[in-house]
Amino acid sequence: MALDAGGDRPIELHLDSPDGALGAIFVLIDTADTLRSALRLLCRGQIGGPAIGVVTAADHCAAVPHARFHLSQPTARFAGTPEEIAAQSRQQQELLWKLYGRLARRTGRPAEEIAEDTRRGRYLDAREALDYGLIDEITAAR
Repeated sequence: MALDAGGDRPIELHLDSPDGALGAIFVLIDTADTLRSALRLLCRGQIGGPAIGVVTAADHCAAVPHARFHLSQPTARFAGTPEEIAAQSRQQQELLWKLYGRLARRTGRPAEEIAEDTRRGRYLDAREALDYGLIDEITAAR
């Protein structure tokens, strides 16, 4: 947020995260959605699981040529009474479908297709991610 207050220059975020907690990713997405400055995302290494959702918050998303993207479902652990576990599971599914919806808007693909790709654990290289609609360009590493 301090970078956002510093003017109207774009904020550049470099991302290399092979996984992440679904709730934590939405904290990052919600924060990015409140920025006044443009958010430029550069994907490096491997981006997967819920972390792939960060691309939905970026105004422009690039990847280095050897970046890998893994569409996969998050793991979740629940504790409590059967009713509490059922409620936690429902909440997890709701968040997951919100993520699918955001990815669908980003890629122009149906949320059901994204859900199926994550269920299968689909991997994409940078070119495939560009064709899929996850990123806007492939750029040289800096």
